Amino acid sequence: MNSAKGSKVIADFSIIPIGHEGTSIGRYVATAVAAMNSVRGLMLEITPMATVMEADGLETILEAVKVAHEALITKGVLRVESILRIDDRRDKPRTMKDKANAVKRYMKQL
Repeated sequence: MNSAKGSKVIADFSIIPIGHEGTSIGRYVATAVAAMNSVRGLMLEITPMATVMEADGLETILEAVKVAHEALITKGVLRVESILRIDDRRDKPRTMKDKANAVKRYMKQL
């Protein structure tokens, strides 16, 4: 668990099934997100290019990645690649919403 009260681990995650028919991956992403929704303590926000995750600890984020991979493999995908970027900030409390709101505040100052 993070040391700063209220701090969260925030990550963005993209999953790519390889070797399936066609160019669309939306149904595979939906399968992965559905599996990730089963992870307790995880908040998700789906964006056009990645899924943003928030949790109290790194273990929860890594569990979500694991279940997403396993869900695609169970669906018959033989190769899965993913990209994971983690923000594990421990000096002050931060959430996904805080980070987005901070950027919006700076934009108003421009």
